[in-house]
Amino acid sequence: MVALLVLGVVVAPSLVTALTAPGADSVAARLAEWGRDHGLGSTVTWLEARQYDLAPPPVGGVPAGGIPRVPVSAGPVSPARSAVPVRGLPEPASLPVHPGVSRLPEEGLWQPVVSTPAGDAVRVAYVRPDATHTSVIVGVMWLDPTLVTGRLHPGTQDPGGSWSTPTSVTPTLQRTVAAVFSAGFRLADSDGGWYADGREARPLVPGAASLVLRRDGTADVGAWGTEVRMGPEVASVRQNLVPLVDGGRVNPTCATGGTAEWGSTVGQAAYIHRSGFGVTAQGAEVYVGGPSLSVCSLGEILRSAGVVRGMELDINPAWVSGAYFRPRPQGLPQATKLFPDEEIGAEHYLQRSSRDFFAWYLRSDQPTGTAAGGPPQAGRGGSSAPPTPKPDR
Repeated sequence: MVALLVLGVVVAPSLVTALTAPGADSVAARLAEWGRDHGLGSTVTWLEARQYDLAPPPVGGVPAGGIPRVPVSAGPVSPARSAVPVRGLPEPASLPVHPGVSRLPEEGLWQPVVSTPAGDAVRVAYVRPDATHTSVIVGVMWLDPTLVTGRLHPGTQDPGGSWSTPTSVTPTLQRTVAAVFSAGFRLADSDGGWYADGREARPLVPGAASLVLRRDGTADVGAWGTEVRMGPEVASVRQNLVPLVDGGRVNPTCATGGTAEWGSTVGQAAYIHRSGFGVTAQGAEVYVGGPSLSVCSLGEILRSAGVVRGMELDINPAWVSGAYFRPRPQGLPQATKLFPDEEIGAEHYLQRSSRDFFAWYLRSDQPTGTAAGGPPQAGRGGSSAPPTPKPDR
């Protein structure tokens, strides 16, 4: 009893702090993060594995309600205001379905969700992860870097510290936010580093899969030190594990690499919530998120979307989240979750986040645009970067 009392006195304050910290993280996610921070990582992983054994992903069937359909705005697109005409990237090819699986209506077809007079800035498509888990849906988000600009946001805890970019999509940034998604593993588990504002929160690792944002807001992915490297044009770097797609091919170790390459998880072959990001040969940027994905099936969906270099980001329902946004004349933008089984609210990133994330904003040198399904987006003059936020301290 004395031992338990002493343990409670020591543990309770830090646990209460973790459970009451700002942000929208679930209680389960907060407990898991607290456990990993206090030497219980193997226990948390064991519990996740037991949960997976007790509730494996469903096999067979079709998605309830079919493939999601995004309502299209009935309003006309406003005339261009940009002094220099800008033309977006051409529409990508539809995503293929798996052999032996009949295509559902709208499956694999790109639907515009954020549009401008220069083209569709954000498109989404939905596919099923493989020929076995046919009742679940994976979301794929296609971003046009000529119309949107990316930014790496820090988290209050990961990486923590003080940075020029805030830990949330602030009210000012909400006027132009187009898409948001979670970043990679916790830095301590990522086998990689984190860089922004000209300094490293964690040292960058040679060979690690790296999502690089340039100062012009465009993204690249590759192995650090060979395919991507430091230079004056680099604004931020987020590393996670090893490359998943390279040269348009899925890493052949996706099913065999184990913890040495894919992290200390419930297993690279486990069909769980996963996310990934990559770039196409045309320069488009692609995010994939959804349930019932193995490392290999995640890689195959990235490849089928035209990705030539890609990487896995985060895993597990508490952390895999993507969303797109439609502006409103007043108040918060309308936030929509990317895929049906997403457990994190789409408004999660409008308040302080404990973990880092990526956000894409409409370029302010674009003409007035329309977010599909929503009201017109007011045009903004000036540079191609989103409004500069105040430092988060």
